[in-house]
Amino acid sequence: MTHIDAGAELDPVHPVPLPPSAARGLSTAEVAERVARGQVNDVPVRSSRSLVDIVRANVFTRFNAIIGVLWVIMLIVAPIQDSLFGFVILANTGIGIFQEWRAKQTLDSLALIGEVRPRVRRDGTATEVGTSEIVLDDVIEFGPGDKAVVDGVCVEADGLEIDESLLTGEADPVVKRPGDQVMSGSFVVAGGGAYRAVKVGREAYAAQLAEEASRFTLVHSELRSGISTILKYVTWMMVPTAIGLIISQLVGEDNDLKDSVARTVGGIVPMVPEGLVLLTSVAFAIGVIRLGRKQCLVQELPAIEGLARVDTVCLDKTGTLTEGGMDVTGLRPLNGAEEGYVRRVLGALGAADPRPNASLQAIIDAYPDDTAGTWRRTGALPFSSARKYSGASFDQGDGTSATWLLGAPDVLLDDEDPALAETERLNEQGLRVLLLARAGRGLDDARVAEGAEPAALVVLEQKLRPDAAETLRYFAQQDVRAKVVSGDNAVSVGAVAAKLGLSGATVDARQLPDEREPLGEALDEGTVFGRVTPQQKREMVGALQSRGHTVAMTGDGVNDVLALKDADIGVAMGSGSEATRAVAQIVLLNNSFATLPSVVAEGRRVIGNITRVATLFLVKTVYSVLLAILVVGWQVEYPFLPRHLTLLSTLTIGVPAFFLALAPNTERARPHFVRRVMRYAIPGGAVAGVATFVTYLVARHHYSGPGALDAETSAATLTLFLISLWVLAIIARPYTWWRIGLVLAMGAGFLLVLAVPWLQDFFALKLVGTTMPWAAVGIAAVAAAALELLWRWVGRRVPA
Repeated sequence: MTHIDAGAELDPVHPVPLPPSAARGLSTAEVAERVARGQVNDVPVRSSRSLVDIVRANVFTRFNAIIGVLWVIMLIVAPIQDSLFGFVILANTGIGIFQEWRAKQTLDSLALIGEVRPRVRRDGTATEVGTSEIVLDDVIEFGPGDKAVVDGVCVEADGLEIDESLLTGEADPVVKRPGDQVMSGSFVVAGGGAYRAVKVGREAYAAQLAEEASRFTLVHSELRSGISTILKYVTWMMVPTAIGLIISQLVGEDNDLKDSVARTVGGIVPMVPEGLVLLTSVAFAIGVIRLGRKQCLVQELPAIEGLARVDTVCLDKTGTLTEGGMDVTGLRPLNGAEEGYVRRVLGALGAADPRPNASLQAIIDAYPDDTAGTWRRTGALPFSSARKYSGASFDQGDGTSATWLLGAPDVLLDDEDPALAETERLNEQGLRVLLLARAGRGLDDARVAEGAEPAALVVLEQKLRPDAAETLRYFAQQDVRAKVVSGDNAVSVGAVAAKLGLSGATVDARQLPDEREPLGEALDEGTVFGRVTPQQKREMVGALQSRGHTVAMTGDGVNDVLALKDADIGVAMGSGSEATRAVAQIVLLNNSFATLPSVVAEGRRVIGNITRVATLFLVKTVYSVLLAILVVGWQVEYPFLPRHLTLLSTLTIGVPAFFLALAPNTERARPHFVRRVMRYAIPGGAVAGVATFVTYLVARHHYSGPGALDAETSAATLTLFLISLWVLAIIARPYTWWRIGLVLAMGAGFLLVLAVPWLQDFFALKLVGTTMPWAAVGIAAVAAAALELLWRWVGRRVPA
């Protein structure tokens, strides 16, 4: 392969002229011709749902259909105030659509910032284009960390090794030569080259996977699956109960038809937790928007929730704890090597690699190549995380040739070599050390590293990220264990971790067991792991998961891809390789490790607040079902009209729920969402339903004559409101000034309705006499005390 001059760095924006011998790619006219024929890579980009999908998902739901039918009935047979619940549903649906649309715009704008732009050759120049602009027969360049975006045929290869494990499951990299197939979805782990696009758009091998995997939600969400389970049970309870209620309210000879229909609808509507799904979606959407402002791209929405549940974070050192760049701080010749000659070799090695990694880039900056025109490269071995070294062969122009290797000293040197002691001393200072060694074998020999003669140690220093220590402290405070997993020397990585205040055992991964169970035990005991291969990273994630841990993996290099994909939550840096960004659920576009606490906090806010809000909604569902059953059993009129329950739901659930769902919440996420919600909702709803029905029966004995039913309804409404307000007061704990204000404001709203005559008439609420209203208050007080005792008992009996 003919290379672009390594001295002239590739500008990511402006085209770079190619050498005459390189493949020129398509001409502008040929590109236009293929665009006209539709031979364009038009696979949808990673994004959220379309506006049409958002509207459909929010409007066409099972419960909206039920509520919609009941609303139409009420518009026909009852006053408008008994149809208010329908307008509330319209408002809720509109809010849900608006918030998710805002979240979509945030996601789309961030996805555009982080969009992959492959380098394509056209008209003899190499320039970056969007993936959707690639056409059939385009020649596309790629190097370490780059993903093949379309199916193609390799046309140039320079030590090119491709990982196809995400497609085939085969972990070992595949060496590619000109003429070999390149599958979309695979990525380069070593070397570089170019391939010609032979299948674009939906014809490409991974197009269907990309279209599915790039959309909306893939990560398991206990929150959403739990709510789906709850709604399924609610439906099962609601249908037979509603049928019984309809029969009991309509068959009585003395019942007024329109009033019976209204009271039947009043019994069915509150059984539906109509705002629960809405508020869950809104909470996720607000989370996306908040994190978007911090340049955090959430590629799969429940990843916010998932990271809040994580108890173990595996961190790659380079790019996560340290900044990506390095500086050469020393050169130590070995075995009498002449320093000037060593510098020339290092310069030539740097020039020989068209896609240098961070370590080699530091060497290029420190030792510019001065061998041009005198030395000729005759072979190359690109760096690979599995090998831990790279190499090149040169004809030195004086009739001599040499093969040089550059890589990890503890991999290239014999165990007894004295240079290892010097390396160890430097590693203990947190410095990174590379060994330059002259090989006695050819690069195509699998044992090329055996017997290599050490020539020099190259000392490099990485800068610690200024926010890393604080972020690690945050995780420690939150009982989230940090594990540093790096391909670098274990002692060096341990020294870096110690500087950041991370304590624990340092382990050389080459000494780790292969079996999953003992590997998991070793991982639980250790904190820092060095000399980890890409396959080991993947196995380590699996071993931790097998021991019940929820694992997040951070990384930016191609060696992190497999582990990122297998982790419960993958977090990639925006400046990382294309492959890591493609498989991660969360991308930190600002490359700041310090953003992770914000993601954890956002997840905790969503989970903790939705748990609170779900309890509110389901208390209402439980007491509504129970009231309907009691009404059917006693063969009495249902105590409420829809307007009464609309008022109660608005003041004790609807308005408070929006504030509670979006409030700050640092409570640690805990599992078993359904159990945690139902253990409070069932007793709370049962107490509210029984107490309200008792008040209603007492009122039926107390009042008689015309208007008795309205007086009975008002007394029952007073009891149910007070109990519901107490449930809200319990759910709002721990109290802050605004939570106390919220509860008081809802109470004041109900008092306002009772005090203003036209509101009394509008909501058909009028307390008659003093005996029954005070009895209603007394029954509510007893129920509130029972709730306190019952919930505290449940809290002690049922594990969190």
